[in-house]
Amino acid sequence: MKQIPLMQHYLEQKEETDSRIQLGIEQNRKGYATLRIQTQDGQPLRQAQVHAVLRRHEFKHGANLFMLDEFESASKNQQYREQFSQLFNLATLPFYWKDLEPLQGQPRFSAASPRVYRRPAPDLCLDYCREQGVEPKLHCLNYVPFTPDWVPDDIRQTQYLLEKRFAEIAARYSQTIPGHEVINETLCACSRRFFQKPDLVEWSFKLAEKYFPGNELIINECAGIYQHSTQGNRMPYYMLIQRALEHGARIDTIGMQCHWFFPIDYEKGMINQDQGDAYLNPANIFSVLDRLAEFGKPLQITEVTIPAFSNKPEFEALQAQLLKLYYSIWFSHPAMEAIIYWNLVDGYAFSAEQGDMSCGENIYYGGLLRFDLSPKPAYQVIYDLFHKEWHTDVQLVTDAQGCCKLHGFYGDYDLDIQTGTRSITRQIKLSKQGASKLTVTLD
Repeated sequence: MKQIPLMQHYLEQKEETDSRIQLGIEQNRKGYATLRIQTQDGQPLRQAQVHAVLRRHEFKHGANLFMLDEFESASKNQQYREQFSQLFNLATLPFYWKDLEPLQGQPRFSAASPRVYRRPAPDLCLDYCREQGVEPKLHCLNYVPFTPDWVPDDIRQTQYLLEKRFAEIAARYSQTIPGHEVINETLCACSRRFFQKPDLVEWSFKLAEKYFPGNELIINECAGIYQHSTQGNRMPYYMLIQRALEHGARIDTIGMQCHWFFPIDYEKGMINQDQGDAYLNPANIFSVLDRLAEFGKPLQITEVTIPAFSNKPEFEALQAQLLKLYYSIWFSHPAMEAIIYWNLVDGYAFSAEQGDMSCGENIYYGGLLRFDLSPKPAYQVIYDLFHKEWHTDVQLVTDAQGCCKLHGFYGDYDLDIQTGTRSITRQIKLSKQGASKLTVTLD
C-alpha cells in the first residue's frame, strides 16, 4: 500500500483550509453585544472603563474523566484533578453497564462504592464537576458490548432490564447531567442477540425520550464515517441516522469518534494513503461534517485519540501539530458544539495494565500527559488554543449613552468596571443564542 507524507493533503489545500478555518471561527464562535452600564435608577454611566475577559468558553471541550482518583498515588490523583480542570470545561463520565452494575441490583452510584479501574463512581465524578465548574456528560446508556454477564442473552429480558437501568439513572441523574449518549458503536460488531434487534437504535432513543425528556440525547459512533465519506448520503452512519429519525427517534445531537488506532510511520512522517485520504484530508473532514450537519442537529466529536507512539520529542511534536489542525477544523464548523479528547494520560488506557505500554490502547501513547503527568506539547497546544488564541481580553469605554460594544468569543465573561474612584466586578454571558444587548446595573 502506498505511503504519503502525513501533512501532504493539508499542504496541498493550505490556503483554502486556513481560509475556511479563520472565517468559520469568526462567524461561528464569536459575536457582538452592546453593553449598557447604568446606575440602579437607570442612568447611563459615561466614560466608564470596562475590562472584559473571557472566563469560560460556551463551546464545550473536554476529555473522559475515567482516571479520577484512580492513580497509584495521592499526588498523582491531585495533579490529575488540577490539570483536568485547567484545560477542560466538559467531562465524559463512565456509565458502562457492565462496570456500573457488576452485581445485579447493586449499582455503583455512590462515591463510596467498590472501585473498578477506570470507572470512578458517578457521584464522585459529579462532586468533582460541581467543585470545578466542569459540565458532566453521560457515556453511555446502552452500549451493548458492555452488557453485564448476568443479563441473559435474550432480547425481551434485555429490554426489561435496560428499561430498569434507564429509569434508575434518570431518577438519580437526569437533573444533574445535561447530555446523555443514548447508544454507542452500533456499526461495530457484537455477538449478543440484542445487538441484532432491527430497531435497536430507534428503541433505545424512544426509551431515552421516555425517561430523559429534558436532556440532550446523543448518538455516538466510530465506524462508517471518515472512510465512507465519498458515499455521500449512502455513508453507513448517515443512513443509520436517517432511518432512525424517519422512525421517530428523537436524536438531538450527532456524535462521532476520531481514534487513530492504526500504525503510522512517524519516523518517516508517512501514513498509509487510504488512511491519509480519510483522516488527514481537510476536504474530506469538512465533507463529513457538512454531510452530517444536513440533519440540522448539533455535532460533537465525542472521542479523540491522536497517537505519539512513544515519548520521542519529534513524535510528540507531530501529535501536537496534528491536534492543532484537527481542533481548528472542528472548532470552526458551524454545527460543532463540543470536542472531547479521550484519555488525558499515557499508560492508563483501555485493555492494559497501568504503565504497560506494550498492549491495549496504551501502545499508541495517545494521551496529552505522559505517564508521570508531565504535559506533552499536545496538552499545551489545546491549552493555548482555548486560553490564548481563542480568547478575548479587551478594554472598552462607554459612550454618552453608557454603552460599549463587545466583540469576542461566546462564553462567560468577567467585567471589571472602573468609574471614577470605584471598581466594580460583574459577570455576563455572550451567547450565540442570547441577546445582543446586555444591561449591567451597578449598585
